Amino acid sequence: MIKKIIALLVLSILLAGCGGSKRASKRKVTVRSSRATERPVTKKESAPAAVTEETERAYEYAPFNKVEDYIEHFAPIAKEEMRLYKIPASITMAQAVLESGAGNGNLTKKANNHFGIKCHNWTGAVVYHDDDEKGECFRKYRDPKYSFRDHSLFLTGRSRYADLFKLDPDDYKGWARGLRKAGYATDPKYPEKLIAIIERYAMYNYDAEVLGTKIKEFKPEPSDKVVLHTVKKGETLYSISRMYNLTVDELKKNNGLRDNTISIGQQLNVTPQYNGF
Repeated sequence: MIKKIIALLVLSILLAGCGGSKRASKRKVTVRSSRATERPVTKKESAPAAVTEETERAYEYAPFNKVEDYIEHFAPIAKEEMRLYKIPASITMAQAVLESGAGNGNLTKKANNHFGIKCHNWTGAVVYHDDDEKGECFRKYRDPKYSFRDHSLFLTGRSRYADLFKLDPDDYKGWARGLRKAGYATDPKYPEKLIAIIERYAMYNYDAEVLGTKIKEFKPEPSDKVVLHTVKKGETLYSISRMYNLTVDELKKNNGLRDNTISIGQQLNVTPQYNGF
């Protein structure tokens, strides 16, 4: 009898232990499930704006120290655009140097816009930048190469530039004058500026490379035409000198300046100095 009672007691203890273990197990599973469901979203996951800014920064590039570095970097793109769209590579590069300040202009640095193309019917990203008027709308590109492609599409897609494509593909002077005549730029000295840049850096050879013609090896004659630059907001003597590959001292000498003070709207003589070129 005593043995039966002991056996019953042992059995009861074992059953109680199993039941407690099962309940503990169930509570444990329930707690894990609840934590997994209610896990808070991390700060990283809930901050897409920061990720977007990071992505935008990935498409920025460091300013170029020399005009020559800028030209060397983008000349292959200009030559490829000439092959595809028949726009002289020399013209594309000269416009890029002039419009972007050789890659160092404010609009270029914040929007990868190398040609100053305004929004018009643009449906992509935009930035607002002071130009002829305050806060004008300009196109923004994720990568500089898209700015060069859009420049080609801009010229080929508008009937007012159609006569340019009737010119010889290496007639950079005709193109420079034709762009001004077609209304691409309001600056009356725009053609002379493009021609001066092309000849100073021998960009006509890019056209020859694409066309498979003889590379020209001559130095341009000194120009008797004065090239003027109208100072825009944010420009300095240093930035303007880089744009035209002059030294600050040359600019000051050309314009009789005693210090580095200039004002918006002021016209500066930026005629290239060919002596020793």
